This record gives sequence, structure tokens and C-alpha cells, in this order.
Amino acid sequence: MKKLGINGFGRIGKLTLWHHIGRKYFNEIIVNIGRGVGMSLEDIAHYTEKDSTYGSLHGYLYGHRSKPVIGDLDEKNGTMKIDGITVRFLRTARNPAEIGWKDHCVKLVVEATGQFLDPSLPGNHPKGSARGHLEAGAHKVIVSAPFKIKDKGKDLKGNAVQEDWVTTVMGINENHYDPKKHRIISNASCTTTCLAHLMKPLINVFGYRRILTASMATVHAATASQQVLDRLPKAAADDLRKTRSVMNNIILTSTGAAKALRLVIPEMEHIGFIAESVRIPTTTGSLIILVVNFQEELSGDYIRRDIVNNLYRDASQIDPRGYLHYTDKQNVSCDIIGLPRAAAVIEGHETHTRTAELTIDLGKVPGIEKEIIATLKNHIIRVPVTQAVIYGWYDNEMGSYVNILGDRTVSIAENMM
Repeated sequence: MKKLGINGFGRIGKLTLWHHIGRKYFNEIIVNIGRGVGMSLEDIAHYTEKDSTYGSLHGYLYGHRSKPVIGDLDEKNGTMKIDGITVRFLRTARNPAEIGWKDHCVKLVVEATGQFLDPSLPGNHPKGSARGHLEAGAHKVIVSAPFKIKDKGKDLKGNAVQEDWVTTVMGINENHYDPKKHRIISNASCTTTCLAHLMKPLINVFGYRRILTASMATVHAATASQQVLDRLPKAAADDLRKTRSVMNNIILTSTGAAKALRLVIPEMEHIGFIAESVRIPTTTGSLIILVVNFQEELSGDYIRRDIVNNLYRDASQIDPRGYLHYTDKQNVSCDIIGLPRAAAVIEGHETHTRTAELTIDLGKVPGIEKEIIATLKNHIIRVPVTQAVIYGWYDNEMGSYVNILGDRTVSIAENMM
């Protein structure tokens, strides 16, 4: 039988279960919650069936006229049938090394707690680790978040591949995964996934050398780590905004998208890049505003709005899996919620470009000798630079991230059979 393990049953864990129930690739799914939930298995079924963002599970699977698909609850064994697939819930072990995947014949695990993000930690680490899943009998672990390595001596240093772990984004660098070598695979983040699909077509068409700088801000939906109401910060907390109410605030925060982007698109090492994040009070549906500065060619054929839109339109048409979407329609965030496998939806209506001359005093440029400057008739030069502003939507939960995570999971499972 094809079995899948899911560790964690929060937003990503629950929606990952939904995805694979609908996909029908795995015959059995084992979900480790790691603690008691409610009064009985009925309460887990209730949580599984209903979702405040995406509606009911049966509605997601078959439409609004369908009927509930959960039944055959067995409290003793922790099992239920969901649309014909056996799902077993484990409610004891918090540490991945103690889950006992081997006892359930689980070889592939999706780590969805958001807690075990350091692949360099040993499997027997007292606080748990992603490698603990391997100790418990799994052969492969897919982490539904970017790696965070505390020991800087073991940091990735711009390389997506390190020892037996790798970071991939589907449609960008999934072939970096080596089934004979890699045991822990990061699926990056929802923001990195969208950003990679925004940047890759630009690099493919213009080349990285022509891109002087780039910056992005993600206007991001709220996440479960934020607070419903204001609360006191924990001891030694240095970001007081994380303790403010997510319901009625725009909250400035940080994102690791720039660092993760270099792992999946190596050319980004040569491009100055800044990434920022703003959280807003919506449940899902996010937006990247990407600003790119291009050095123009001497021919005078400058980059214009239609050129940028056409390259995205062309890239979306040849994308074999449809991860990149292009639209000339005017959208709002609700319009892209649940859109299947849309890593990025380019809002072509809002693409803007502007070309201006950048004035450079060669006398102030490091590395140019004064003797050379003295031979020049004019040491002031003007370089044409075009700034492009590109908008990319993404459903940071189900539509974009979880569906693409599902593709990553099945692709790895196929190489394990």
C-alpha cells in the first residue's frame, strides 16, 4: 500500500490531508497530532470536515450539493474513513523520533508542524528534529517550510544542496532533488514559491547580469503564529508587533524569502535583493509587489510594459504544469483563493515600467585608478535604467502552497516505489 505520514495538523497539515484525500494517490494516511484533541475522535472529524476559509471537505471535493464523506470512526484505533481512504490519527508522541512510523509502515512523511526546521540536528535531539522522523522509520521527510539552521557553520551558504538535505521549488529546481542522496527535502515557503516563479522568467529572458537590483514586499494574509488580541511579549522578545492583534492591524514583519530564493535560483547570488513582509487581517490570499531595476542596452530598445507582460504570458503558456498564471483582468485577493497550483498569478493590468538615466561619477567608483580618470574627457556618465513593477498573487494556503507541496510529495513517492 502507498502510505503517507503527516506530522502536525494545523493549517498546512489539515489542508495537506484534504489535498491527498482528493488526489487518491495514497491508500492510507497517518496523521500525528501528538496530543489529545477534544473529547473524542468525533471532534477530530469535526475539525477535519469544516474549514472557515475553504468551507466543507465534501464541498471542496465534490461541490456544494455533495454530502459529508467522513465515517466509520473507530475511537480505539484512532481511525476513520474519509472518502474511502483510511486515515489514522496518532495522539501521543510530540518528538518525531518517538512517533513510530516504522510500526505503521510509513516511509514518507510531510513535516508540517513548523517546529522542526533544522536538518543538521541529530535524530535524537532532546527537543526533537526533522531527522527524528528518519530515526522513527521514515525514509524521506518533506518539510513544509524553509530550513532554519542554528549552527551557522553548517549553513547552506547559498547552496540548495547540503549533505543529505535539499531545498526545492516545483517548476524551478525540483530536479536538484536526488532520490539516491537526499533524505530531508524543504519545500520552501509560499512566498518563496511565488517569488521564484516571478523572478525566473525575467532571468531567462534578460539574463541576471542585466538585473541591477530587485526588491519585493509581500502583502501577506495572517498566519496562526499571530495573536487574535494583544498580549504581553515573552521574555527577551525583540519584536513587539508580533504580539499585537491580527484582526485589526496592518503589521510589519520579516520574511526569509530573499535567502531562500538564492537556494533555488543560484543566479540571485549576483543580484542585490531585499525582501519585506506586511501582514494584513485576511485569512488567505497574498500579493507580492516586485520591483526590478534593469540596465538598458545601448540600442535604445528599452524594456516596456508590454515586453514584461508578454514574457510572462509566454512563460505561462509553456509551463507544463500551469504553476505560472497570467491575467489581464482586474483581481482582488479573494479571486485567487483555491486556484489550483497557481504559484503566481501575474496581474498584467498593473505592470508598470519607467526608464530614467542614472548619473555616475567615475571618479567615485572604487577600483578605477585616478590616472585613467585623468585621460577621460568626461568622467560623468549617464546609464539608462528601467524600473519595472510587477504584481503577483498567490493563495498562501491551499491553492498555491499546499497543492504544489502535494505535487512535490507525489513526485518523491514515485521515486521510492
